[in-house]
Amino acid sequence: MIRIYISLIVMLSVISCQKKASEPQPISQKNFKSIIDDKRVDLFTLKNKHGLVTQITNYGGRVVSLWVPDRMGNFEDIVLGYETLEDYLQSNENYFGALIGRYGNRIAHGKFVLKDSVYTLATNNNDHHLHGGEKGYNNVVWDARKISASALELKYLSKNGEEGYPGNLEVRVVYELSDQNELKISYSATTDQTTPVNLTHHSFFNLHGAGKGSINDHILQINAAHYTPIGAGLIPTGIIAAVKNTPFDFTQATRIEKHVNDEDPQIKNGFGYDHNFVLDGSGIRTVAIIIEPISGRKMEVITDEPGLQFYGGNFLNGQDIGKGGLPYTYRSAFCLETQHFPNSPNQKNFPSTFLEKDEEYTSTCIYKFSIQ
Repeated sequence: MIRIYISLIVMLSVISCQKKASEPQPISQKNFKSIIDDKRVDLFTLKNKHGLVTQITNYGGRVVSLWVPDRMGNFEDIVLGYETLEDYLQSNENYFGALIGRYGNRIAHGKFVLKDSVYTLATNNNDHHLHGGEKGYNNVVWDARKISASALELKYLSKNGEEGYPGNLEVRVVYELSDQNELKISYSATTDQTTPVNLTHHSFFNLHGAGKGSINDHILQINAAHYTPIGAGLIPTGIIAAVKNTPFDFTQATRIEKHVNDEDPQIKNGFGYDHNFVLDGSGIRTVAIIIEPISGRKMEVITDEPGLQFYGGNFLNGQDIGKGGLPYTYRSAFCLETQHFPNSPNQKNFPSTFLEKDEEYTSTCIYKFSIQ
């Protein structure tokens, strides 16, 4: 009888532990309370009715955690990042979960011509300008206002001359975790002077869970018949090329690992996948689907943008120790960044990224989660 009683206690303890392990375990808000550049930094928690949780800090507008269930109902945090603000400040990787601007991706040699004037931007990626420069939107403190239990508004005034850009740009971003299990990111911006604008979001995803193995077993589909090949420095050549019969054909669901190490010049130029895809269609539409077959987690990417940057974690090297003490190793995350094309200000055949004084920039990115 005693033996049965002890076995019952052990069994109940195991069930209790399993239940706790399956639930979201949010990061402590106190780990992010600070003052930077005379502005208050904080961590905000958004929830929906299905138990999904995301945490966002107004330092860089970063998604710090995103808890999503598998087919058994077990939650995992699927975005790379850190448990403290201090770790973000000291990180080798500047972009985990961040809002990116004024121009997401690269501008060749940090220069562009606008109305017969040459503008010189900060060059922070070898000889090129990347993700807004030395202090892009990923490294500033946004003004934050929690709209509801599931929505957060962020605002930032990017001043004339910041990182070399012309014009004062007023930016507003709203994160919303909907009851349809969508993390929706809505961007808007206005300027008092013509300027290039290309805002995006830079979460590093792993549908196994952050730091829990390679993403090369994930199955990816991108609704794009074309992509923009790159040359030295990962700058697009200006050509819009067909994906058919290349390693970039994800028009059908394909395991990432299938062609990631092919002897292909473009794979070599990108050190794997780090390319912009020219998306089919226009308006709000589903442009990509990615599935992790073991857990059954499925993520759809929905946007009104013309491009999508697929990055396969080629520069992760295990030096960054992330949440739970796990190292972020080579190809242990992917990014799917909705955007206009890289280096558009210098390519007349790419869709324009110039925003005029009397116009409003708008963009939508939705990451929708379900079970396959």
